[in-house]
Amino acid sequence: MKVIDSENWAWFLFEHEGKMYLDANCNMSAFGYTYMIQLNEEELKSYKAGGREYLSRLAHDIHYSVPIAKNTTSIYKGRDVSRQFSQLASEAVETWRAGSSAKNT
Repeated sequence: MKVIDSENWAWFLFEHEGKMYLDANCNMSAFGYTYMIQLNEEELKSYKAGGREYLSRLAHDIHYSVPIAKNTTSIYKGRDVSRQFSQLASEAVETWRAGSSAKNT
């Protein structure tokens, strides 16, 4: 897994085994969490057309739909792959940050 792009405090875009994943930074009241989805065909098409702006809107939509809420009607509910990829994502972010730091020194 590797970081393709990110927006501070909003989202990370990852690539893993030819698939793209958006990890949105969300919160519900005082509880912060991340919610990672694999981009489907429609989302990939929209990303290719809209780039970072599209990803920011998608992360916003995920956040405000509150997909982890008990009685949510979020279209993203059931798409969370955070647990499956949390370790790989953490390692990818660490590697990405180390590379970014090296470029700035």
